[in-house]
Amino acid sequence: MRFRPLRSPSPPQAPAAPPDAPPDTMAAITLAAAGGPEVLRYDRAPTPSPVLSELLVRVVAAGVNPIDAKTRAGRGVSAALGDAPVVPGFDFSGVVVASPFEAHPLAPGTEVFGMVPFPRTGGSYAEYVVVPSQSVTRKPSSLSHVEAAGVPLAALTAWGLVVETAHAHEGQRILIHAGSGGVGHFAVQFAAYFGAHVTVTASARNAAWLRELGAAVVVDYTSTRFEEVVGEMDVVIDLVGNAVDRTASRSLQVLRPGGLYVLVPTGSWPDYAQAAEEAGVRATSYKVIPDGGTLATIARLLDSGAVQVYIDRVFDLNEAAAAHTELEQGHTRGKIVLRVSDD
Repeated sequence: MRFRPLRSPSPPQAPAAPPDAPPDTMAAITLAAAGGPEVLRYDRAPTPSPVLSELLVRVVAAGVNPIDAKTRAGRGVSAALGDAPVVPGFDFSGVVVASPFEAHPLAPGTEVFGMVPFPRTGGSYAEYVVVPSQSVTRKPSSLSHVEAAGVPLAALTAWGLVVETAHAHEGQRILIHAGSGGVGHFAVQFAAYFGAHVTVTASARNAAWLRELGAAVVVDYTSTRFEEVVGEMDVVIDLVGNAVDRTASRSLQVLRPGGLYVLVPTGSWPDYAQAAEEAGVRATSYKVIPDGGTLATIARLLDSGAVQVYIDRVFDLNEAAAAHTELEQGHTRGKIVLRVSDD
């Protein structure tokens, strides 16, 4: 799926008729043990029940993220998984089936998108999810469910990195590693939107596209050492870490004194804070915050056309293993999404 022509945002629509009561069991992807993509099974699982302020949502589409693959392989958040089998997945877009109370603003029939609190609850690779009301918001009216499902985790992470941590502003110099990925392509757009001068590392095939998104400079990491052509950065947002070619360690060389280094995949470099201090720069890690209010702001940017989501490939739910295989090849532009059910 590629970019569609920008459209004027549609006015909010009234919720559709309340959906039918959910069945006792649902189609889902389950994970019983760590391993390769083949351990993901298309199965039946009990339909979850909401309590207190939670919503029950029928999932139309679910996003696929690197943290999903890491968790499946025994890393990521696997240490927090409950009794097997579990349903993985964070992102979703779908339709509210049950609300906490009659006057709740997200009534049954409302189209919403957001993040599931996996692994504390079952994930989004399923026909139904239970989710805290504060972790969701109305789906952007200009996006399909498939497009919207590619937004929450990646865009909220990028917003937290660029806006809340780096405080992007006019004239600031920001380097973003892996700018063509799910988080990266949102980070580029947010940084450019707030006026920063954006430099990105990516492959040559993505250079023209990243410039369209707002990157001022694209460094082809396959042919150029970024530290040889980049310097005096105010901020480095590192979505790669030291897992590949010591990207994280090399990044400290391109920051100005007192600049800020932000590491997302912390497992690849446990000693980053000490190294940053020795180099005379500041450093922090970052973990995504599933806040529905922030997601509503992002939804308005999407509806206005100021920000776009790019969906690279769409798989059906029963093809989750193939989606993980594709993701782990490391060449995804934007996001991969699972189509779970019909709109």
